[in-house]
Amino acid sequence: MGILRKLFGKDTTTDVLELLTAQHKEVDELIAKLEHGSGPRRGLLVQLADRLAAHATVEEKLFYPAIMAKKTEDQLHEAVEEHLSIKRLLADMIEMRLDDDSFDAKLAVLKEQVRHHAHQEEEGELFPEVKDMLSADERAALGNEVLVMFEELMQGHPSQQVPKQTAQAAKLPSLR
Repeated sequence: MGILRKLFGKDTTTDVLELLTAQHKEVDELIAKLEHGSGPRRGLLVQLADRLAAHATVEEKLFYPAIMAKKTEDQLHEAVEEHLSIKRLLADMIEMRLDDDSFDAKLAVLKEQVRHHAHQEEEGELFPEVKDMLSADERAALGNEVLVMFEELMQGHPSQQVPKQTAQAAKLPSLR
């Protein structure tokens, strides 16, 4: 059971911003475990890749379209480009041997990209705007949708789709 289930039970509603922040924290913890060799590295990499893949999917299919507005449009287009960069790193890491000399370097770059995207841009800039845009009820409804889709994606191995998602960034709805 992941941190998300512990924090957000099936019968509760949760603010989408709290949910996405909890997912960011879970990813940070998995990266730290991989860096410090806390557990079987291949298993940790698969967990990390699955969570990142599912997280990117729910943001691209549910969260970003729901918050697309004139004031968020540029941020969201940049965000899907950052997702693409993260997916390309993950695809490389999934295919490589864990004792490859460049694995740890790729992990360090992944950590930096995730930190920049999730913490600086989303939590630091985008989420405060979303809090002003959506009511608590709207954030809770969206959070429930995101949680359901995330858990459905996690039933499979969403990371297996990552190598097929590295050609171009996800498409977002246009305001034009």
